[in-house]
Amino acid sequence: MAVILTAEEIVKRYAIKPVVEKVSLTISDGERIGLVGVNGTGKSTLLKLLAGLEEADSGNVMRRNGAVVTMLPQIPDYSVSRTAEEQVLRDAPAGSGVPDPYEARAMLTRIGIPDPDVDVSTLSGGQKKRVALAAALMMPADILLLDEPTNHLDVETILWLEEKLAGWKGSLLMATHDRYFLDRVCNRIFEMDHGRLYIHEGNYATYLEEKAARLDMESAQARKRSAILRMEKAWMERGARARSTKQKARIERYEELSAMEGPKEEKKIAMSSASSRLGRTIIECENAGMTLGGHELLSSFNLAMTKRERMAVVGENGAGKTTFLRMLAGELQPTAGKVLHGETVKIGFLRQEPPAVDPELRVIDYIRDIGETVQTAEGRITASQMLERFLFPVEEQYTPVSRLSGGERRRLILAGVLMSAPNVLLLDEPTNDLDISALEVLEDYLEHFEGAVVAVSHDRYFLDRIAEKLCVLEAGTMKQYACSFSEYLDSRKAQVQEEKREGARALQREKQEHTRKLRMTWREQKEYEGIEERMDALSARIAELDAEVEKYASDYARLTGILEEKEKTEKELEAAEERWLYLQDLAERVAQQDEG
Repeated sequence: MAVILTAEEIVKRYAIKPVVEKVSLTISDGERIGLVGVNGTGKSTLLKLLAGLEEADSGNVMRRNGAVVTMLPQIPDYSVSRTAEEQVLRDAPAGSGVPDPYEARAMLTRIGIPDPDVDVSTLSGGQKKRVALAAALMMPADILLLDEPTNHLDVETILWLEEKLAGWKGSLLMATHDRYFLDRVCNRIFEMDHGRLYIHEGNYATYLEEKAARLDMESAQARKRSAILRMEKAWMERGARARSTKQKARIERYEELSAMEGPKEEKKIAMSSASSRLGRTIIECENAGMTLGGHELLSSFNLAMTKRERMAVVGENGAGKTTFLRMLAGELQPTAGKVLHGETVKIGFLRQEPPAVDPELRVIDYIRDIGETVQTAEGRITASQMLERFLFPVEEQYTPVSRLSGGERRRLILAGVLMSAPNVLLLDEPTNDLDISALEVLEDYLEHFEGAVVAVSHDRYFLDRIAEKLCVLEAGTMKQYACSFSEYLDSRKAQVQEEKREGARALQREKQEHTRKLRMTWREQKEYEGIEERMDALSARIAELDAEVEKYASDYARLTGILEEKEKTEKELEAAEERWLYLQDLAERVAQQDEG
């Protein structure tokens, strides 16, 4: 495979902190590379360096002549007022041809932005990410660099994106925390760790095996070095005199070993279950329904939550999942039926959108405002100790909240929720902005949590780990399944395939019926008899609207409505004409058949 991009010993520092430290890599044609590592290790910075959006302090990044590199940023900057279509056409990569407006609209629709004329500056962060993703995928590129492409996407769109990238003709390098995505799309893994890059051949499962072996080897080397140091230290303490070459060498060896850094341990979030006692009655729904703005989100839902409930709620964006959690929390009252809470229930609600926090408030004060101490299985711990478990060392606990990254703020909010010692956890997209290491520990915490858990998420791996019951919200109906999320997806996929096969069989039967005896149905006959009259009426209405356009040419508000009606009427006439052609052809063939 031909090499498209090469990086040699690139270094990037912010202030004195090395973010990317002497990284070398190559990307060749057709490679599918996943970029992993804990938050803050330099993944986004590395992508920007490779894309040419930032310059390295030292080292070189070389691209093949004419190579087109497209970058999807983690947080798109769409503060300028533009339509979504204009933004996609503007962001489409140069050198890949002229972008087609029709393709831009089709991609926006497929990615979950149905209105191409919406102002991007008014969109939510998740919707802006979708617009940026549409721009990145619309045109071909030699290298596609994606920073957290699955963030804010529903499962349907993630599955579509997974299939799209599996068939991508160029090379891919993507930073993502979606472990199934990494395993199914990637054939190579880059791991950023303390600014350095480790390269693993194979998918995510292979990477985990190789990393475990690497850490074991580093531990063994550390133990060997420690034993040598103890021996050399004992020799030094016996009063070695540096009079011979051999003695000088031993002293230098001791000093060199002492100066060496041991293997750096991965930071882990240590969380023990902090919860209050939970009674027999927890949360119960009796024929609960919810209608908002005239739209029915939920109807006749029944639930009797158990003490160790592990329930996942899934559905398309906008289906009402967050509203459902707010109803369980008691923030919204059902418009039908009842939602009952037990007397001992204490809810911890991790919201998808972080709560407003005074930017000047210090990290430690945010937690102290929730509680000074909390009881855990290990005993009572202070607010400062809770923060340390969430990777906020003492020296960083007096940092203002405004200086935290998205992942750090998410960890802080999660620490605050658990500091209140809830016995029912309602989690709305808990995996957003958390790195894989944090996700693994969160999953382990939930596994040992003594209370009930209801989680809304699009992370398939996370759902498979924590959920024993699946609730699918679709078109106002909540269906419950006693299976894993992957099992549900496999079952639904098999059902869709069976429906396609049945549709093909039905079409074949219909063709066979037409072959035996071609005829018009009663409905087609009635439609055929009246369709010319309908076309005449539509043509007359278009003529009337043309006259109104002339009349109200200076009245912009009225003219807009007239033009919209004209466009709609013209489309109806076009569809009627196509239908007339079909019915006319069918009538002629039926007549020929009867004459024959």
